[in-house]
Amino acid sequence: MVVARIEYYHDKAAPTPNSLAPAAFAVVRDGVGRVLLVRRADTGDWELPGGRLDPGETILDAVRREVAEESAVTIAVTGISGLYSDPGHILYYPETGESRQVFAVCFHARPLAGQPAGDGRETVDAAWFELVQLRDLSIHPSMRLRITHAVTEPTRTHIE
Repeated sequence: MVVARIEYYHDKAAPTPNSLAPAAFAVVRDGVGRVLLVRRADTGDWELPGGRLDPGETILDAVRREVAEESAVTIAVTGISGLYSDPGHILYYPETGESRQVFAVCFHARPLAGQPAGDGRETVDAAWFELVQLRDLSIHPSMRLRITHAVTEPTRTHIE
């Protein structure tokens, strides 16, 4: 089951946040430089695999778990790409009334095993993409920013 949410990005109509939940994402690049992306079931947008931390797990445990769940690819984390806490990026969940300011940690990673596949719940597809292919994909602006930072300046940690 996909949880319904509304994503606001620098939108004056966004509700005031009432929570903050850390999330972890990975910029997974294979041996030829392709980037692993997953396709969201709710919006159809492509994005980096990742998601919220569960109570009792570390940020590294969370990113490895989320990538494996959403893409069927296991990873080795190799570094930090960026920290993102933009107060203008809000996720609103109508069913619960939660209005969450996004706080995301993005990691660099390499694949260890697995073939990309969606999980059938949160993601409907997963695939490797050449960098030139990314410009033609439907990707949320906040996610595109994270990808751009990671691939254009991979040795710099971005803090937004």
